Amino acid sequence: MADQAPRPLRADAQRNREKILTAAAHVFSTEGLTTHTDRIAKEAGVGSATLYRNFPTREALVEAVYRNEVAQLCGSVPSLLERHPPEKALRAWTRLFLDYVTTKHGMIDALRAIAATGANPYGNSRQLIHTAVGTLMDACAAAGVIRTDVPASDIGAALEGIALTSAGPGLREQAERLLDLVLDGLTVRRG
Repeated sequence: MADQAPRPLRADAQRNREKILTAAAHVFSTEGLTTHTDRIAKEAGVGSATLYRNFPTREALVEAVYRNEVAQLCGSVPSLLERHPPEKALRAWTRLFLDYVTTKHGMIDALRAIAATGANPYGNSRQLIHTAVGTLMDACAAAGVIRTDVPASDIGAALEGIALTSAGPGLREQAERLLDLVLDGLTVRRG
């Protein structure tokens, strides 16, 4: 039998999955990755069987939370561009990126452990992030407010570096300064 695409989830099953992912992201960020999955199920308002039907292992849940968070972060770009001028949308998104990485700092070890098993928890996350940055930079370039000689992949790498070196406790102010430095370096100088 030929491979078939998985059937879409029923609406109630999709809602349960989303509730679990939201609850897991919250519980993992506030209580740590070792929190019992029953705690996550309770937070989501679903039974343990529902959680395990969707995510048979803790690793599957951690990976799904990570991918969901990346998708939400990257999916925020159109809304930011609708609500703000491009340069403010770019600046706002970099802060969301920093928030995202800071809250995921505790997941790094778990994601590395998953990767060590041969799985790829990161999937196309880097590409999604670079595409989001590229979309924001294209809007800024079209508005004439940033340089056009810097590729989105360079800014993505700078953001990753800032996030990784500034994700510890008490380092948020440094990360903000570094983000400002990078973004100011993109600004078109007039005169």
